[in-house]
Amino acid sequence: MEQVVIVTGASGNLGAACARAFQQRAAKTVLVDRSSDRLAKAFPDLGKDHLLAGGIDLTSAEATDRLVTDVVNRFGRIDVLVNTVGAWRGGKSVHDASLEDWDFLFETNLRTTLVACRAVAPRMIEQRLGRIINVASRDALKGSTGYAAYSASKSAVIRLTESLADELKKFDITANCILPSTIDTPQNRAAIPKADFSKWVEPAALADVILFLASDAARAVTGAALPVYGRA
Repeated sequence: MEQVVIVTGASGNLGAACARAFQQRAAKTVLVDRSSDRLAKAFPDLGKDHLLAGGIDLTSAEATDRLVTDVVNRFGRIDVLVNTVGAWRGGKSVHDASLEDWDFLFETNLRTTLVACRAVAPRMIEQRLGRIINVASRDALKGSTGYAAYSASKSAVIRLTESLADELKKFDITANCILPSTIDTPQNRAAIPKADFSKWVEPAALADVILFLASDAARAVTGAALPVYGRA
């Protein structure tokens, strides 16, 4: 059976890699992003088995619930949710970092993931099957100078994933997250131009791990936080 897969943050580097990986496996993909323009530019030639859902504010429960209803009406079910929306800000100590930065990181990294999971979980419970994959970070495992807000927001994603896994396992729904190190993207290369990029993890490598977690081969894996560090 072809999977119906929602990918959030689909115009981003990781989101786009995940979307293409699932499409290569003949999945029906629902590609969600705040920007309709970026989404259309990233996926100009999608067929009728896919849906571009641009202009979606994933911090809004109402907007996300409407999206999930539209997906179920169109495709009949939701098999996989992949949450790739995320952001980084850092470099300042806890007492110097603005509360606006803290709010931004928790809104972007945690709230979007939470809202999407809350919207999808009841549908998966009804069908008694589903896969949820979230994106945390290696920095979620340990706080360090200048990373407090980012680390805390990503650590919360791990705790959310573990709680979902425990709540949903009786319905044959798994919830897992991956912990990337620095992802090899044009933006990160520009930000850290002297780094050894060969040690960073590629979006396609992360997408392969996500494909595994979404597959039947990972049916007994839930509540995991999987390190995907490349050679960093």
